[in-house]
Amino acid sequence: MSTVFNFTFVPWFRSVAPYIHKFRNQTFVVGIPGEAIAAGKLPNLVQDLALIQSMGVRIVLVHGFRPQVNEQLRAKGHEARYHNGMRITDEVALDCAQEAAGQLRYEIEAAFSQGLPNTPMAGATVRVISGNFITARPVGIVDGIDFQHSGLVRKVDVAGIMRTLDMGALVLLSPFGFSPTGEAFNLTMEEVATSVAIALQADKLLFLTEIPGIRVRPNDPAGDDNPIDTELPLAEAERILAGNPPSHRPTDVGFYLQHCVKACKGGVERSHIIPFAVDGSLLLEVYVHDGIGTMVVDEKLESLREATPDDVGGILQLIEPFEKDGTLVKRSRTEIERDIANYTIIEHDGVIFACAALYPYPEAKTGEMAALTVSPQAQGQGDGEKVLKRIEQRARYMGLESIFVLTTRTMHWFIKRGFQPVDADWLPEARKRKYNWDRRSKVLVKKLA
Repeated sequence: MSTVFNFTFVPWFRSVAPYIHKFRNQTFVVGIPGEAIAAGKLPNLVQDLALIQSMGVRIVLVHGFRPQVNEQLRAKGHEARYHNGMRITDEVALDCAQEAAGQLRYEIEAAFSQGLPNTPMAGATVRVISGNFITARPVGIVDGIDFQHSGLVRKVDVAGIMRTLDMGALVLLSPFGFSPTGEAFNLTMEEVATSVAIALQADKLLFLTEIPGIRVRPNDPAGDDNPIDTELPLAEAERILAGNPPSHRPTDVGFYLQHCVKACKGGVERSHIIPFAVDGSLLLEVYVHDGIGTMVVDEKLESLREATPDDVGGILQLIEPFEKDGTLVKRSRTEIERDIANYTIIEHDGVIFACAALYPYPEAKTGEMAALTVSPQAQGQGDGEKVLKRIEQRARYMGLESIFVLTTRTMHWFIKRGFQPVDADWLPEARKRKYNWDRRSKVLVKKLA
């Protein structure tokens, strides 16, 4: 059993390590709705946040309190009032919001203080600091409706939050703001989190939500047959939002998406919609290649490009397992460094997930595509075809009329993509002299239109 565990743990940990390194010293703003706390998710969320912070991430946590305020209002026999989805905060509602915020802040601070044995929080010391970091202004009178103590963010105390983060503390914000005259205003968690993320130019804005993410077909009620779109370019997110106008119901497509779009347009590179119903969803979204929810990005994070000397280490790490099992011919670091200009790679978030090299034989008007490799984590997502197409483009640009591959195990993959088997004698003379007759690789050729 321990041997099996070792074989699964070691590759997993190696795959996670680049993200741990990448996110160290980055700033994440995390929005937790009151619904997640009401659903009993707080203890596990706090453990995961403490774990992420222990790996060097600077965290600003913003909590919501919608259901808690409504519960307080019901207890006082007072009806919750909304207009266009925004709460009208009268004196009673303001009192209820202050009570709910105080109770939730106490629960969150207590949860971060529990260094429970046999949990990720064992031995952890997480300092939680709250403060009057948000200056607010009143919503005022809209459509003839006086929103009274409901407010909007006017200003974020960036310097104060940064000083607190620099101390190694986690910053906890309630959806409250104060005017310069000391008047309190009830805000929304989503607006506070978005405004803070933009003001800090945070690296990530993460919403833990009632929905699993944005589906590939947002208005199709096909359930699990309609998969989650794990990476949504900003332009596509705006297109979806145009068909699903911003709503004030958290389960509607546009509710969280409007804030993700606003954050991305405000300079936050990545905004995430993550289901709080899935245990460990924060960890899965941050440290696993494709995550679990939807990430809105200002541009495609996945980069298909020619390799540079800085990529040698990543290419070696990618191809090493395939060299060990005999799928690829072993290449030394010196060879890859020498030939690095021949390589094309796919990189995602600084990690190389696919590569291939093109070695031209101009005298024969052909070229060899070698070392085509796709990480096991990314297989089945079309990365191999993307690299193949780029290699074909490079070959055409060089004036080559065909490309060929030598393979012992993946012949059918190439045949499905237009390659034809030929005899090894077909090879250009220079390549034929290096052909390993003991390996007995199959030679396949694709003519370029």
